[in-house]
This record gives sequence, structure tokens and C-alpha cells, in this order.
Amino acid sequence: MRQLIWFRTDLRVQDNTALTAAMQAGPTLAVFMLSPGQWLAHDDAPCKIDFWLRNLPELAAELRQLNVPLLIRHAEHWRDAPAVLDGLCREQAIDSVHVNGEYGLNEARRDHDVASQLDRMGVGFHSHTDRLLFQPGSVLTRSGGYFKVFSQFRKACHERLHTALPLCVGLPRMQAPLAIVSDPIPVQLAGFATPDAALQALWPAGEVAALERLQRFADEQLDDYDRQRDLPAQPGTSQLSAYLAAGVISPRQCLHVALNSNHGEFETGSSGAITWINELLWREFYTHILVGYPQVSRHRAFRAHTEMLPWRHAPQELAAWQQGRTGFPLIDAAMRQLLATGWMHNRLRMVVAMFLAKNLLIDWREGERFFMRHLIDGELGANNGGWQWSASTGTDAAPYFRLFNPISQSQRFDPQGRFIRRWLPELDQLNNRQIHDPGADGLLAVGNYPPPMVDLAASRHRALNAFKNLQSP
Repeated sequence: MRQLIWFRTDLRVQDNTALTAAMQAGPTLAVFMLSPGQWLAHDDAPCKIDFWLRNLPELAAELRQLNVPLLIRHAEHWRDAPAVLDGLCREQAIDSVHVNGEYGLNEARRDHDVASQLDRMGVGFHSHTDRLLFQPGSVLTRSGGYFKVFSQFRKACHERLHTALPLCVGLPRMQAPLAIVSDPIPVQLAGFATPDAALQALWPAGEVAALERLQRFADEQLDDYDRQRDLPAQPGTSQLSAYLAAGVISPRQCLHVALNSNHGEFETGSSGAITWINELLWREFYTHILVGYPQVSRHRAFRAHTEMLPWRHAPQELAAWQQGRTGFPLIDAAMRQLLATGWMHNRLRMVVAMFLAKNLLIDWREGERFFMRHLIDGELGANNGGWQWSASTGTDAAPYFRLFNPISQSQRFDPQGRFIRRWLPELDQLNNRQIHDPGADGLLAVGNYPPPMVDLAASRHRALNAFKNLQSP
């Protein structure tokens, strides 16, 4: 009986739960569905869609080694998916469809509607845990609810890891050839501009490239990760987030490489390995939040009372932030990095988010949307969780009175201004003291660099007052 694996954000053949299950059940075909209208509605970045399209030929080549043809179908919006898959299953006499679970509200509704349609025609629908280490709903508080505090969630995950370490799934065995030809894969979709070659070169496609990057990180940088990860001028992070977001690599593969590097330990040994594993669990935590607290998928604050914050409508200030011309070098360098590479250093994501939501008192959702429209690694859970943490509206959020000062952050984590000089060459002539705060020495005209757009002390006071005046929940 023929099986169909529906690829989504799981673009690999190794350690792919749904692919392995499908091929064990019978002769298997694969499909990837193009949904540009839905992706536009979700603010998916052109560079992210381009990354998916560049990974599809690599996936098709790997599937070819298993004699699994890859078909391409078009469903402009996810509401069209049930009919499209109905037609494909009838056309190819499919007995069961296999997917790896996705957890946003729209994704869950799409899969429910597809499963219902297939059930009416007698076709099975099987969803597998693959994007996460643990199925949402399997890591709960003692009262049976979803965790709201990361440290408690991490402790529960560690207990699970001690007793039930998630194992990688072996590569399926080659099946007998099918008389079906794979479909051509588009190189571009209407509505999504192709990024320049320099950006593409930063993110080579394919799971071979992803696994090489993972192993190189483990061999060369993992032990120093806890010390280097906050320094934006250093190559101290894994640069794997785009591959995790597209499913070109799995969290299980990442976990096992880290454990192998740390002699099987996730609580002792290398502090770098421990810290990185905890970062994998942060990603896990925010995805579980999507399921346990679905309001965050509806553009709502996790802390409902913060919906009453008096966000400012300041389109010119928002545009200055977006374009990297705030007058604060670390903020502007970070935004230019995002625009040029489709990625931003994690500490800088927090710094620029706090600046927008607190120093400018502009709704965090404006920043969340802008990030999604430019990030190659944009994921709803991690992006929303990070923005709400920074804005003090989310689960386990930063205390409302915490505001990262972009000047002191710059002095602390980029003391020689190397990161700033890389992205703001107009400030290269300044010395290591001046470059963090050009306005302090009256150097505002240097390279036409703008003056600071806001007084940090006054804007901090404004933000604190806004939060203090909220009614506590």
C-alpha cells in the first residue's frame, strides 16, 4: 500500500521520523506544497522562502538515492491543502499520509482539516514528533499544565533526558523504484524577491552542509560557546538556526552531537555544551508555549494585562529603527546585519527589541513582524517568545524594569567596536571609546551618522511609568 510523506519544515532524509515511518509502511512518494499566499500572510521572509527552494533540489537528490520521487503541488493558502492532497491521494492510490507535526495555530488547523478530508476518503493521516525533542503535552507541571517558567521547564526536560533520551532515527533503506518522475522545482516564487548571492553564500543548502556546520561547531567552538556567544564580533554561535527552522537538521541530531562532545553529559562537564543544550531547550520551550497558550499565535500578549500598555504610534521612529539609523551604533549595526544577512546575533536581538519596545515604547508586534519579514531563521515560537520576553509581555519575561542600555551593552560586548566597524564603516575613524556613543563628544556629523533619536534616561523613565501604571493581573 502506497504511502505519502508530506514535507514541510523537515527538509532532510536523515533522522526524519515521518519519512522513516512511511517507508517502513510501504512504497513511498514525497510531496512538497507551495503556498505563497499563506507564507505572505505569515510574513515569511523572501530569504527564508529562497532557502527552502534552494534546499528542495538537495532533498530531491537525497530522496533519489532512496528511490523516492518528490512531487511539487500548489496550494495558494493552507485552506486549499485538503483538496490538493485529496486529489493527489486519489491520483496515486495513496493509503496513508505521514507528516512531522507543526505547532502553530494555523498549522494545527491545517493538519486537522487535511486529516478530516483524508478520513472521509479512507486515507490514514499520521503525525509524528520530529521538530521537537518532546511532544507538546508530554512535559507538564505537577498540576498538569504547560510550564510558564523556563527554568522549571528545563528541569523537567532534564529529568526526561535522564530516563528517555530521544534517539535519532536511522536512514531508511532504499525502496524498489517507482515508475513516477519527480517534478521540477521552481527557483523563485512571485511575491518573494530572490536575495543577493552574498546572502545565499552565507547559508549553503542541503543537509550535508548543515551536518558539516554542526560538526565543525562541535569540534571548534562548542566548549567556548558560553564565553563567546555574547560577543557579536566573534564567530561564537553555531549559525544553525536557519537549518533548524527549515528542518534541514533536527534538534535530536544537535543534541547528540553536543552529548558526544561532552561525554554524554548535559548537566556537567563542558559549560559551553551545557549552555548550548539549554539554548535548544529554549527553542523547545517556546514551541510548547504555542500549544499550551494559543493566544500567542493570535498576535496577543501572553500577559493579558499588558495589552493595555500605551504603545506609541511613531511611524518615523519605527522606520529609523528598521533602517538602522537610530543614532545608537550597536542598534544600527545589528539592524544592518539583519538586512544584509537575514540573521542577527542573538544578544543583539534582545538589545534591539528592548530598544524598540521600551525606549521607543512602540508595540513589540511591529518588531516581531519586521523580524519575520527579514529573518532566514524566522520561527513563530522563537521569534514571538523572544520579542515578548524583551517587551516584558510574555512568559518568563524580563522584568519590566530591565532595559538594556545599548551604549553599555556595546562597551561590554564589543569593546573595540569591531562589530560596529564592520556594519557602520562611516564610524571607522572613531576610537574605541567614541565609537559606542559618537554623540557624547559632539561628533554627530561623522560620516553623516545621525544623532541619537531618543534620550536614554528619559525614555527609560517613560517606559517604567507605562508599566507601573498597568493594573496587575
